[in-house]
Amino acid sequence: MTVELIQGLLLAFFLVVILMPSYIRLLRAMGMGKRIRRDGPETHLVKEGVPTMGGLLLIIIVVITYYLFRGAPERGIIAPLATLVLVAILGAFDDYLNVRTGEGIRARQKMLWLVVVGIVAAFQIQSTYKIDEIAVPFIGAVSIVPWLFVAFAALAIVAAANGVNITDGLDGLAGGTLIFAFVAFMLIALLNQPTQPNLAFLCALIIGALLGFLWFNVHPAQVIMGDSGSLALGATLAVTALITGQILVLPLIGLIFVVETGSVVIQILYFKLTHGRRIFRMSPIHHHFELSGWDEEKITLRFWIVGILAGLLGVVFFLASIKRLK
Repeated sequence: MTVELIQGLLLAFFLVVILMPSYIRLLRAMGMGKRIRRDGPETHLVKEGVPTMGGLLLIIIVVITYYLFRGAPERGIIAPLATLVLVAILGAFDDYLNVRTGEGIRARQKMLWLVVVGIVAAFQIQSTYKIDEIAVPFIGAVSIVPWLFVAFAALAIVAAANGVNITDGLDGLAGGTLIFAFVAFMLIALLNQPTQPNLAFLCALIIGALLGFLWFNVHPAQVIMGDSGSLALGATLAVTALITGQILVLPLIGLIFVVETGSVVIQILYFKLTHGRRIFRMSPIHHHFELSGWDEEKITLRFWIVGILAGLLGVVFFLASIKRLK
């Protein structure tokens, strides 16, 4: 199994590295250059016109590579693959409209699509695994009625998708932190009882594809992930956490996504309550650090370090929970 994981990871990496230059040229030919918000940091204006929708190639490679290795997906792996594809379609359409019209899909329409996909995925997970309890770190399994699990799971999928999407604002930031999160859940899938080799293999493919993407996305980025990648991979991360039974560990493993989202929520609430005052110079919080004088590369690397430590702690929490159950 370990050999196959490495093979899949390497194949996904090399496919992205080999195909991305041609894909970037295609995006340029299509006029898919990123439009930069004028109310953002001035240093980002140089990124105007950098091809976006890079995440779509990753999704295509992951899905095709999984099929080549595993054939038609079994029932237990349908939810993450379907989520990956369905949310990528939404994200790609949003990327396209953003470039063509300057405005993407309306927030309500985007949220409705995410909620529908979240509910369908949650129902499929519950019906496949007959989930009637949820693992609480250091406490153990706690009973949960099916309908409540579906509602909670759908909320987690939507939240994770938006969390990663908000984080995708600096070169390499979302891609790197996603790698560490998927590495953590790949380990959890391998160590789970019973083990989940197909899910671990899917994580390995995503990790390999993201590593290939970072080859072109580190500062200065040659291509941007876009909503087609950030929304889809964020939603799939939550589905992975749900299937492993470790959804309550996701906020720790995905700590960067939680902090980024939290900074936006806090900024908006404080702005409204104080009638125009701000806590951060700009949200999400990575922009606050930019305006405080940190270089983009320094912010990305430090967030990566936090992501690595959070992923390790998440695996430790998982192992501690297993030991407690024994």
